[in-house]
Amino acid sequence: MQTLDGVVAIPDLERSNALVSGESEADRFLVGLLRACADVVLVGSRTLRASAQGTWRPERVYPPAAAAFAELRRRRGRPERPAVAVLTAGGSLDPAHPILAEGSLVLTTAAAAAELRAAVPTATEVVAVNAGDRVDPVLAVAVLRERGHAFILSEAGPTVFAQLLAARLVDELFLTLSPLVAGRGAGGRLGLAESVELLPGTRVEAALLSLRRSGSHLFLRYGIP
Repeated sequence: MQTLDGVVAIPDLERSNALVSGESEADRFLVGLLRACADVVLVGSRTLRASAQGTWRPERVYPPAAAAFAELRRRRGRPERPAVAVLTAGGSLDPAHPILAEGSLVLTTAAAAAELRAAVPTATEVVAVNAGDRVDPVLAVAVLRERGHAFILSEAGPTVFAQLLAARLVDELFLTLSPLVAGRGAGGRLGLAESVELLPGTRVEAALLSLRRSGSHLFLRYGIP
């Protein structure tokens, strides 16, 4: 979800995603549908902290379609709910988040793994992806693939998304364009891809696959070769 002037998140505001989306019912349905198709939903630790009660379940974001989402997963031979994987270097992870008590997968560095294993509930598995001070997205996605997760849905924030783009790990982008204008001050309002400079060194050019409209919201689907 992005405003007309390119803002996707306002970290200082609670539920900024709902504010940016203008409480679009159609957007909530689309997010639920993508989750219903996914094998695993990938989030970052900052997204986890910003969504204190987040579950990343299809029926949670759009309850009216809960039965349809469940039937879709059944027909596709998927488990009842998609798995949830958290990408984190360790420092900003909230070990008390409810989704970790349900059983999730934490992808982290070798240095942070032992401390996180001691901190998170036993239902959650912690995997040391690589050495260093940040998680390598290529290796993290490889871990998910090894576990049979073919459809990986990223709901991580702009920094993780930019890293995935730079590593050529994004096949498609579903982008909702909100009719709102957020404005920008001295900083703190985030765009779609943050903390990684792509141009001129890395050219990411998306091809528009479809465009749909609900009211004044536009729903764009891009392929990224």
